[in-house]
Amino acid sequence: MQRKPTPARRHSFRFRAHDTFFIRKGWLAKGVKHVAANPAVFLRRGGANPMDTLGIGANMVKALRYWMVATGITKEVTRREQEFTDFGKNIRTHDPYFEELGTLWLLHYRLASNRSDAPAWWWFYNEFRLSEFSRDDFVTQIDRWLRMQTNDEQTREVPMRSLEDDFDCIVHTYLSRIKARPERVDPESNIDCPLGEL
Repeated sequence: MQRKPTPARRHSFRFRAHDTFFIRKGWLAKGVKHVAANPAVFLRRGGANPMDTLGIGANMVKALRYWMVATGITKEVTRREQEFTDFGKNIRTHDPYFEELGTLWLLHYRLASNRSDAPAWWWFYNEFRLSEFSRDDFVTQIDRWLRMQTNDEQTREVPMRSLEDDFDCIVHTYLSRIKARPERVDPESNIDCPLGEL
């Protein structure tokens, strides 16, 4: 009896789910506060508009929803309905404003170890070996790594633009925008990621 070959597994990585928005200072605290009040805060329901509730634009709402899950603060029980993880419950109880450096290190750890929801972060901290690199180095090597994850020719390739956007998001997560690209920063818009303190 001849065995059928096992089909190759498609990768289920989520690239560019942040919609090019890195975590802004105050976002996660806002997310914790509103998920506690309404687990369906990210869902337009009963006339409630998540943009009005959270005070951010539509794409930022999607990005915040993603960051809440990618950092392990919440998990999605149903589509867009969130529930606190044990980690999220501890943050809500002990550091709801994300003021402690230890909380930031734990968020960084969660991103760097989240292979499915934050694959670019996972790959950057666990597989990428260059100490000096450019965006092209990052994109070329992560694309090569992704191609080696499956031998299924039907698997959809991750667009290069998504990989480039993830690289930019990683850079802006840990470097202030004025250091990364001073020519593109409006002096009135100095919002950085809290993980930049690390």
